[in-house]
Amino acid sequence: MQTKENRTKKIENREEKRQLFSVKGFVFILVSIFFSLSANAQCAMCRAALESEGNTVKAEAVNDGIVYLMGIPYVLVGIVGFVVYRMYRKKKVA
Repeated sequence: MQTKENRTKKIENREEKRQLFSVKGFVFILVSIFFSLSANAQCAMCRAALESEGNTVKAEAVNDGIVYLMGIPYVLVGIVGFVVYRMYRKKKVA
């Protein structure tokens, strides 16, 4: 059987670990924000075609199109998730 001292020591150890993990998480997020790398959203073929012409408007349009195409799956998953949530909540209320 555990004594009262052992239980308090275990509780203190848990609290110390939680604090350590929260500090590590905060530092990780902070480092991730300040030391992020820039990413280019173009395939090699698009980049070669756009760099050869020197038309910046066309390059921006291609980049916007790529970002638009990247966002569509996230929107669809969000809609499906919302519909499932509504169905689950409606079933739970009834």
